[in-house]
Amino acid sequence: MTDTQAMMEQIGQRARVAARTLAASDGKARNRALECMAERLWLDREAIQAANALDLAAAEANGLSPAMVDRLRLSESGIRAMADGIREVMALPDPVGEITEMKPRPNGMMVGRMRVPLGVIGIIYESRPNVTAAALCVKSGNAVILRGGSEAIHSNRAIAERLALGLSAAGLPAEAVQFIDTTDRAAVGALLKSDRYVDIIIPRGGKGLIRRVMEESVIPVIKHLDGICHTYVDRHADLEMAAELTFNGKMQRTGVCNATETLLVHQAVAEAFLPGICRRLHAAGCELRGCDRTRALAGEAAPVMAATPEDYDTEHLAAILSIRVVASLDEALAHIDAHSSRHTETIVTRDHPRAMRFLREVDSSAVMINASTRFNDGFQFGLGAEMGISTDKLHVRGPVGLEGLTCLKYIVFGDGQLRQ
Repeated sequence: MTDTQAMMEQIGQRARVAARTLAASDGKARNRALECMAERLWLDREAIQAANALDLAAAEANGLSPAMVDRLRLSESGIRAMADGIREVMALPDPVGEITEMKPRPNGMMVGRMRVPLGVIGIIYESRPNVTAAALCVKSGNAVILRGGSEAIHSNRAIAERLALGLSAAGLPAEAVQFIDTTDRAAVGALLKSDRYVDIIIPRGGKGLIRRVMEESVIPVIKHLDGICHTYVDRHADLEMAAELTFNGKMQRTGVCNATETLLVHQAVAEAFLPGICRRLHAAGCELRGCDRTRALAGEAAPVMAATPEDYDTEHLAAILSIRVVASLDEALAHIDAHSSRHTETIVTRDHPRAMRFLREVDSSAVMINASTRFNDGFQFGLGAEMGISTDKLHVRGPVGLEGLTCLKYIVFGDGQLRQ
């Protein structure tokens, strides 16, 4: 066994023990721990910033881009935001221990379900940690193992130490939040093979990281790889609304997973809709790539490049929009089925039966009627803070909040019943 494997074995064993204690604690105790974690971060902000300065110096010496260096930077206001984020998690309803669906059986037994923590969660992230993610784990009764990017090793260490100190101050095991304190890439591989101790892996970062986790993990993974989201403007759409939803879905923030990447327009409204929205998007700096019909309708005022087949399978994460005119709702549904990443799709229509058909037949984590794709977000859905968005069907789908970090087990209340 290598030193890295031995280290991961010890971390996993400690996390499993801590998870049992945390799961047995009550909501008030976990909230006290979160408050102590927030206080510790703020009280030790100068020490955290000193550690962050080491990462910034190394980043500049290694030639990281100014944008990356800026992402690494931890200001006092940034640390305050971390502490505030933890307190926002404190205010969320506690899902642990909730009992539902209690039903009597003919023999007098009562059978129901109880919501319980998942156990130990491994979070692999790039750069410095999302402290809110660790807070969500603690709030939901889970131990968490954190593995951050090597460029933020000093910041990660300092932050994780303060989170552990907060747990300890509240009387809960510090090992409920552990940091893999090495830049050795082998540690990621070892974590992904630690199925004796870790119940779920959550990667938070770019496609390269997520793909590696998907390929190597023997542990279930909560993730999404791509956000190829569609806005479909139906023949019965309010075209003014459609223009606003299209523009918001693409341009409100272009580099996020729930931004619209492909616009589908029914041929019956294409002539009335496309010239105006193409001019508006072009004026805002959006590059347009479309089918022949789109290009002809947009005209010279809003140049549209010829779309390639790859454009409809690409998450641009930039001010680039793929456009296609479709002959029918059936063709729109077929296009989405062939090209969507199962993240978010919306239909713009005033026709209720067509809208309901879209809801039923589109197989994505969030399907919307007359709303921007940008709304697929835990906070916007009323979940409070979120861990991310899952496009998987097991164990959780869509925004992953506190409830997504728990599972259900059956519980039975008996009075001496024997099976005959």
